[in-house]
Amino acid sequence: MIAVVGAGPAGLASAATLGRSGEPVVVFERGEVAAAWSGRYDRLQLHTVRWLSGLPGYRIPRSFGKWPTRDRVIEYLRNYAEHNAIDVRTGIEVERIDRDGAAWALETSDGVFRAERVVVATGNNNVAFVPDWPGSFDGRIVHSSEYRNAESYRGRRVLVAGGGNSGAEIAVDLAEGGAADVLLSVRTPPSIVRRDVLGFPSQVLGIASMHMPVTVVDRVAATMRRMAFPDLGRYGLTAPARPYSEFLRRRVIPIVDVGLADAVRVRRVRVVAAVTGVDGDAVILADDTRHRVEDVIAATGFRPGLEPLVGHLGVLDEHGRPLVHDAEEHPAAPGLHFVGYQVTLGGTFRLVGIEARRIARAAAA
Repeated sequence: MIAVVGAGPAGLASAATLGRSGEPVVVFERGEVAAAWSGRYDRLQLHTVRWLSGLPGYRIPRSFGKWPTRDRVIEYLRNYAEHNAIDVRTGIEVERIDRDGAAWALETSDGVFRAERVVVATGNNNVAFVPDWPGSFDGRIVHSSEYRNAESYRGRRVLVAGGGNSGAEIAVDLAEGGAADVLLSVRTPPSIVRRDVLGFPSQVLGIASMHMPVTVVDRVAATMRRMAFPDLGRYGLTAPARPYSEFLRRRVIPIVDVGLADAVRVRRVRVVAAVTGVDGDAVILADDTRHRVEDVIAATGFRPGLEPLVGHLGVLDEHGRPLVHDAEEHPAAPGLHFVGYQVTLGGTFRLVGIEARRIARAAAA
């Protein structure tokens, strides 16, 4: 038996490709299929184009649109599991994986299961991370994973901490949804790209960048930013001089603009410095300024949270990320694979499909 942990796009793609070999495959999911998507904010969309985002063997329907919404993505993933007759066992959490002779033993909330091969595909967005800001705050502090829409924030002063895609989209959603004041707290000014230019998806450049010299990609990306946006530096969003080099250094996906640039230009969203503390009804920022707000939404990212599962096996780096990916096997853990933990400009759905195929080929060999 082959066991897959996680029923998101990475786990489903892995199960589908491995299942074609005829080997029994079981997927364990602590929640439901596509749980990471069903638990996110209402306006979330897939920022990679439909025709480059289908998982192996089953395309995203054209009727779902060029940029499928959250609910369409959930529908697609659940249809994918049904189309491939994947054995998904929901409501079962895998708590620890141990070597058991020539196989693996998975300790789960429903007992112990044994498998010859295991694919861990719980994803990068597994455990919400909220900084432990010093001080006490009188208002609400919630992680972005708890945010759904702007309804309960109407007329309120809100700070969104985090300059990634979630933070940018939530800030725009709040501004459009009637919040009285929206601050976007940014530690490092992010790269910003158009979702497409004249119908040409920026994802295509992301795919091409992996096969081009870094200096060339830096020049192309900087030129595209100048053409797509006016200078946003005076609003707090200074453009990186070398966007691709910055991505390779930090591995942070650029903001795919769905309204942030316009919102910042007209001051519906104000960009401020990073949060360093809280004090009563105010947040304290890195530039020593203070702003009175009623709510803080921490769009401060997630952690893979793999330590309880496999941390004792020596397969994680100092940041808790896998040392090997897709078909690669760590010498101390043969038959254990990780899918969906690499950060790419070419689209996560596309990459997990590639990784899943590699594992299937390795298993067949």
